[in-house]
Amino acid sequence: MTTTREETRAPAPPITTETTRRGGLALYLAQVGALVWKDLAAERRTKEILSAMLVFALLVVLIFNFAFDLRRVEMDLVGPGILWVAFTFAGILGLNRAFALEKDRGALEGLMLAPMERSAIYVGKLISTLLLMSIMEIAIFPVYALLNNQPIRLDILPVVFMGTLGFVAAGTVIAAMAANTRTREVLLPILLFPILVPVIITAVGATAIVVRGGGWDELAAPLSLLAIFDIVFLVAGFLVFEYVIEE
Repeated sequence: MTTTREETRAPAPPITTETTRRGGLALYLAQVGALVWKDLAAERRTKEILSAMLVFALLVVLIFNFAFDLRRVEMDLVGPGILWVAFTFAGILGLNRAFALEKDRGALEGLMLAPMERSAIYVGKLISTLLLMSIMEIAIFPVYALLNNQPIRLDILPVVFMGTLGFVAAGTVIAAMAANTRTREVLLPILLFPILVPVIITAVGATAIVVRGGGWDELAAPLSLLAIFDIVFLVAGFLVFEYVIEE
């Protein structure tokens, strides 16, 4: 009696959360990378999130530019506020769209049923949202500088990155929580902005230091404060995301 290759082949071991844990850091990072690649590939096809954020941020910058009389208002004072208003409101729109698409298409339930740590979903979504927001911010900087006749200073990049990281770290958790409600578009900013007030105020202050030509000695204190906020939000989000994402 002959046996075929299919009959003699040993069955593959089942993939469970326990095997995922035994896989260690390499498997965890592979799961995070797969989630980030999925989000970026989907965005590359649809361009729903990035285009919405870009258009919204551009409109905010244009509206503020024409609302102020630039001959009477010093842009060194109001410019940082304009930038962060554009970044935060566009980021809210991006976070809402990211989780709304996952929820509406049933992908969020599929991710929750997948044999992986729930924290990997948080880290993957955080990285993909951070990348999309960074692209939006890099595109808005030249427009803002051109409209307001201001130079582009590269030392603003650490400030914007650390402020954006804190925004996304807290926003990913709140967006996952709001995605399970019918009023997620309204609930997300209501829950998120009170938490982000210290981050936004610190980021605006640090941006103002850069715009007026301040040195790194002046930036040390606000950057340290932003780093503390980032660490707190990252650790808290990593720990509570597993419970927040449940319906």
